[in-house]
Amino acid sequence: MKPLVRNAALNSYVELSRSLGIDPRDLMKRVGLDPVGLAVQDRWISGVAVTQLFELSAAASRREDFGLLLAERRRLSNLGPISLVIREEPDVRSALELLVRHEHTYNEMLHSRLSEASGLATLKVALEPSGEAMPARQAMELAVGVFHQVLRGFLGARWQPVSVCFTHGAPADTGTHRRAFGPVVEFDREFNGIVFYASELNVPNPGSDPLLHTYARRYFDSIAVARDTTVPDRVRELIEVLLPTGRCSIEQVASSLGVDRRTVHRHLSASGESFSSLLNATRVQLAEQLVANQRRSLTEISGLLGFAAPSAFSRWFSRRFGCSPREWRNRRTRQRHSGER
Repeated sequence: MKPLVRNAALNSYVELSRSLGIDPRDLMKRVGLDPVGLAVQDRWISGVAVTQLFELSAAASRREDFGLLLAERRRLSNLGPISLVIREEPDVRSALELLVRHEHTYNEMLHSRLSEASGLATLKVALEPSGEAMPARQAMELAVGVFHQVLRGFLGARWQPVSVCFTHGAPADTGTHRRAFGPVVEFDREFNGIVFYASELNVPNPGSDPLLHTYARRYFDSIAVARDTTVPDRVRELIEVLLPTGRCSIEQVASSLGVDRRTVHRHLSASGESFSSLLNATRVQLAEQLVANQRRSLTEISGLLGFAAPSAFSRWFSRRFGCSPREWRNRRTRQRHSGER
């Protein structure tokens, strides 16, 4: 299966793109991502598509530092539920080990490793988009930049590592890199990552509350297990992402998962599901939410649900709900108003 990343991987992407004079919606559609879905931070999307999007954005904006500019806009909360635990970890070591051990809960492409030798700690960062070679400079700089921010959050705004390393060459202008990392950034090295003093791993977190730490760990442990998604779970999430693009098919879902159509069919059959059943169930769920929203036009909803024309949407809706979308909306509005009296 191809790795997925949380939708939060695109946090601040739209704002940054617009500030650099490029159209984020157009670029997202080119790689099969839905701009509308950005509001749902915990939705999972294709890591390959996100990696491609960052490279396209860097080229379109002519900014080799695009990934790092994005990293500068990130907050710890963008990592999702794990950020609640990290804030309460007692020291730097436990926070980093937690991030490394549970990286699959926020980015399935990410493979990081923390090691110690000769008084130095080395955090190596690798990205495996799909088992195939593809440009990932921007995604890598984003990942290293976020780790650097996490460390600086514990060790202070003036903290500097021994070195910040990248395997790729230096950009024409290294100003952003030196602003973010200081003079210690190095290019054309043998690994991507951060080197710092091992003693800094033991620096305590002054904001840690032992009682809150226990509660946070229990909460995270409960949802970390649930995040171990099945193939039907992933198919549902991808259907929701692909519907607005007009390219929601079992072939497209299989491609996003890095397998063929028969493999998807086999996994779904083993769970008592089919692609058609999941597609219809997802559409029904979304239709109820969207049609109830008076601010959405029925034509717009038709497109968001992947129908080629409003008439096709209307026929499908009438078969599923026993009335037209407009009648259903009016009925819900009357029920809501009567309930408020």
